[in-house]
Amino acid sequence: MNILISILGLAVLILLHEAGHFFVARGVGMRPRRFYLGFPPALAKVSRNGIEYGVGAIPLGGYVKIPGMHRPAASDLDAQLARALAEETSLFPKAARVKRGLEAGDLDAARDALPELQQAVEEANLSPAAAKAAHRAVEELQDGLSADAYWRQRTWKRIAVIFAGPGVNIIVAVVLLSAGYMFGVPGNADRTVRNVKPSTPAASVGLQPGDRIIAVNARATPNFDAVSQVIRASKGKPTTITVQRDGRVLTLGPVRTQRIGDRWALGFEPGWEEIKYGPIGALRHSLGTTWSATKVTLTFFPHLVTGSGRKEVSSPVGIVDVSSQAVSLTFTLFLQIMGLISLSLAILNLLPLLPLDGGHILFSIIEGIRGRAVGREIYERVSAIGIALFLVLTFIGLSNDINRLGGG
Repeated sequence: MNILISILGLAVLILLHEAGHFFVARGVGMRPRRFYLGFPPALAKVSRNGIEYGVGAIPLGGYVKIPGMHRPAASDLDAQLARALAEETSLFPKAARVKRGLEAGDLDAARDALPELQQAVEEANLSPAAAKAAHRAVEELQDGLSADAYWRQRTWKRIAVIFAGPGVNIIVAVVLLSAGYMFGVPGNADRTVRNVKPSTPAASVGLQPGDRIIAVNARATPNFDAVSQVIRASKGKPTTITVQRDGRVLTLGPVRTQRIGDRWALGFEPGWEEIKYGPIGALRHSLGTTWSATKVTLTFFPHLVTGSGRKEVSSPVGIVDVSSQAVSLTFTLFLQIMGLISLSLAILNLLPLLPLDGGHILFSIIEGIRGRAVGREIYERVSAIGIALFLVLTFIGLSNDINRLGGG
């Protein structure tokens, strides 16, 4: 159940990100063509005012299609219609009219010729794969030549639409962190046992929730730091625990500590004091935490090049694991973990690399300065670099998560 809650929480963060793009696009005059809960293919869909709303078969996050991200080019038509033209030569004259308009930069002429091409594609006897590619080509041309196409808009509108996704994640981060501070966040851990994990050394010797640890290996432990220090220093050797339970003093063990992750442990969770803040204090602490986490994240990226920070990279598997552990502790801790994940999504998406949002913002600024759009082929080449880097990070993170979860 905890893992399901964590996956759902991550999906909601992604959905809110996409909703930011969607609503700001509508607000500045761009009409998104699709908005899905989950990712296509669609399980169910309905059209309202030219927008297709649907529920996708892949139940993670959301999907928004903004029209005309790139200026249409003749080379796009050649690539997208290649298979259909090979199967149905009658499409050549219709496609040539559209192509001539694109080559001459006469977008009105290309748009005027598009209905004939669309009708020809509908009537052509094409294989399923060629028909699908041809219909997609016509649809993308319609979007790219429309008045509300993204590439036609003023620079500030384009930046606003793209920044809206990470911007929503930043707002969500501040809200969730504030909520956590208001509801109560864990303070210093104490010596009272809150929970004992099954099939661990602590469970085998009969440690129980509510036990107050007063000594480990006959050494007095005035606070939890002292408890943790002695247990970690055991390195698998037999360990005894002295506790207070219902007014009695009991010595449990000896039992060997177990290596869990990168430390030696017995397998119990301590209690802690709960700290609550009022609305103003919670917001102040939330903003401080957000700023501190942002600085840590930004200064972390250079370490990826040297290799010293690669062990800290995590994949969605690790994110779900950490957040599910937070759910098992307290819901407020889960809120704060999700807030930090939301912030991380924002920072990652704002990196100036295509196809991330930051890359689109950078290219919007470049196009605004040069006064004309960058061709799709340039976007695709630069995006290939960004995708390659993202895949490398994902591989590193997944390897780290597998090692951590496997105890390696």
